[in-house]
Amino acid sequence: MKSKKAGTALEKEGNMMKISELKPGTGSVTIEAEVVSMDSEREINKYGRKLRVGNATIKDDSGSVTLVLWNDQIDSVKAGDKIKIENGYVNEWQGASQLTLGKFGKLTVL
Repeated sequence: MKSKKAGTALEKEGNMMKISELKPGTGSVTIEAEVVSMDSEREINKYGRKLRVGNATIKDDSGSVTLVLWNDQIDSVKAGDKIKIENGYVNEWQGASQLTLGKFGKLTVL
């Protein structure tokens, strides 16, 4: 059995989650997935500012979930991309789980 040392790749691998494990309220989510599709973006007014928001469907070998993308995040991915989400969180919208990056999350195209 291999031990996990703080700050090593093994530790980071151990924190990786599967989509099937995501539940509303889960924070500090790190996940790798494939972008299956992108919905049309829309514009909303929030806090007196106009913001762009769009949804992507992402999947791994355990399932799929909606990924909420804001502003420049929308332009950074396309269907077929493999991505890594770090420090995301899960909320619920109209009875369905959604993964979002929020203020402190990171999206990387692999």
